[in-house]
This record gives sequence, C-alpha cells and structure tokens, in this order.
Amino acid sequence: MKHLNSAVKMLAAAGASALIMATAMIKPMEGVQYTPYTDVAGVQTVCYGHTGTDIISDKVYSQAECDELLESDLAAVKRMVDPMIHVDIPETTRAALYSFTFNVGIGSFSRSTLLKLLNKGEWYAACDQLKRWVYAAGKPWKGLMNRRDIERQVCLMQS
Repeated sequence: MKHLNSAVKMLAAAGASALIMATAMIKPMEGVQYTPYTDVAGVQTVCYGHTGTDIISDKVYSQAECDELLESDLAAVKRMVDPMIHVDIPETTRAALYSFTFNVGIGSFSRSTLLKLLNKGEWYAACDQLKRWVYAAGKPWKGLMNRRDIERQVCLMQS
C-alpha cells in the first residue's frame, strides 16, 4: 500500500479534489467484486464496497457499473460530510475522511470523537482517532488496521 500514498501525494501535488483522492484510496483498499457477497460484518456488498437495497443478488456487475456506484456513493458521502466540518482542512484530510466515512457510514462519522476533535481545531488528535476504528463484528481486523493506517497518513499528509 506504499504505492497508494505515493499516488495520493502525486494527486495532491497536482491539485486533485478530495473526491478524486478518495477514489484513488478506496479502489485498492476495497478491491472490486463484480458479484454480490456478504462482508465480514454480514452486510450484502458489491463492487467497491457498495451496500444497499439496490443490490441484485444474482447479477454480475460490469466495471462501468462498479465505477458508477462508487462515484455515486462518494458524491453522497461528500454531500453529508462537508456540512459537518466547520474548520478549514486540506483536501488530503478531506479525502481521508471521505474514505473513512464511506467505510463506517455517516452515522458513525457524525457521532465520532474524530469529528468533535476536528471541529475543535485539534487536527492531529482527530486524525489519530482513525486508529481506533479497526473492529468488524466486534473483533480487530487486520484489513481495517491497514486501511486506517493509510487513512491516517493521508489525513496528516499536509500537516
């Protein structure tokens, strides 16, 4: 995943938006699965971590459909996350928060200590909170540990 941080650094240097950086983060972390499956938390999932009642159980999704679902899901995350942030933050931090919220859900993000710290201007402490979100079905999960490490690095990238 070292290459992932390099890709995000290059995108940030090029002035890419948080959505573009979040997409670059999420695709390799989630991986793509063209057929629906039940994730570790028992949630029906397809493509790059898309969940919802619109998933068709016996369908094989195309790459284009998976890209559209991710784009739509991230646009929704952006619409919900942005109004909750009341301080100026770099696009890299915003990208990390989009990735995090895409993974844990808007409800968890909205109630998080991470958001409270961020809005108090405690940026470093807020980014450190990402390391706490490593549990799936009540157990620490290596994949989530890796993901949170990457999100934290990106969150602090322009500090």
